[in-house]
Amino acid sequence: MKKLIKKITIALLLMSLGAVAQQTPASAQSESILIIGVTAHLGNGQIIENAAIGFDQGKITFVGAVSEADTSNFSKKIEATGKHVYPGFIVSNTSNGILEIDAVRATKDTDEVGEMIPHIRSLIAYNAESRVTETLRPNGVLMGQITPRGGTISGTSSIVQFDAWNWEDAAIKIDDGIHVNWPSSISFGKWWLGEDKGPKANKKYAESVNDIKTFMAEAQAYLSGLKSPMNIPFEAVEDLFNGEQRFYVHVSGQKEIIDVIHFCKETGIKNLVIVHGAEAHKVADILAANNIPVILDRAHRLPSHSDEDIFFPYKHAKMLMDKGVVVAIGVEGQMERMQARNLPFYAGTFAAYGLDKEEALKLITLNAAKILGIDNIVGTLEVGKDATLFISEGDALDMRTNILSYAFIQGREISLESHQTELFERYMTKYSEE
Repeated sequence: MKKLIKKITIALLLMSLGAVAQQTPASAQSESILIIGVTAHLGNGQIIENAAIGFDQGKITFVGAVSEADTSNFSKKIEATGKHVYPGFIVSNTSNGILEIDAVRATKDTDEVGEMIPHIRSLIAYNAESRVTETLRPNGVLMGQITPRGGTISGTSSIVQFDAWNWEDAAIKIDDGIHVNWPSSISFGKWWLGEDKGPKANKKYAESVNDIKTFMAEAQAYLSGLKSPMNIPFEAVEDLFNGEQRFYVHVSGQKEIIDVIHFCKETGIKNLVIVHGAEAHKVADILAANNIPVILDRAHRLPSHSDEDIFFPYKHAKMLMDKGVVVAIGVEGQMERMQARNLPFYAGTFAAYGLDKEEALKLITLNAAKILGIDNIVGTLEVGKDATLFISEGDALDMRTNILSYAFIQGREISLESHQTELFERYMTKYSEE
């Protein structure tokens, strides 16, 4: 009887896994494709009306006006008059694919035990068959930076594309940078213990910062020495000092951002990226002068401070970009994996509050690609870059009109179906019959 129960349990488990698996990844591009008559949003601020976009073997081979295209060079043509084509959107600072269900511990790989763990790699925990991932693609979100959470030094992120068999297939850039959660100089009282819940100076701030400085100093000493015995965490930060990896510091306050900049200059760490940056506008001139980009939090949130303009989160990107800071959009926070599907609409909100529409588009295309170090292969519609792009019925930054007709990743036409679209079709059929 026990053996029978065990067999039934295994069978049900396999059936459930089959039911929730993502669609089979698309096959490699087998024929050259030319999209014609479309409005092309190149991702670099430029638009081409009545455009043609051609690609073959996963790479873009033509970008220009329809009148300039040699249609005989392409075996398949997609007529898209009145529609819009965009580069695939890139979501920065997301834990998509490394946490599926918050209440199920076995699906949570966002953080590991320890405080200083730069050697932890989010990529190898990435689940290419995440059901959440398939809900991002119908909105044009085709790539993402998979980022670890927790600890002081959380580990390394990697950039993936969202149509793959496994993490090896998904990887676009492996171990692009190391993430640090910088301490705050402000703390709040524990109101549940009767303490004043208002802000006050964090007495442990200097100590916490010194812990990071000590780790990096010891790592530099190790790396300049015999490297024996091997210290894996110290080995993991070597590329921060030669500039091959980004240094993503999750920090919000004005004082803390300045402290981070000084820290990087003192230690020789290159390629600093500020993540969150709630008060980045207060030091925007310094950020611009030092070529330090910012991955802002998503726009659809409340202000960080009670005395801020209620619309401040919507205006923040323009405030920074007007000063010359390169800005992208991250989604860290409550329900971040599910909210990642709204990435284009966060950009649309920044556009609605002063930012030019094509500049807002750069937040999730060219700017994101530059910050992540992948702008040589994606981020814009340019000859030689990956054919990772999509066709929308209308404005892709408007949730009312961003309806995708086609999407391609590295030239492969991918499925736009998801559990949500299946339910939509199911119940539309039901209620249309009544």
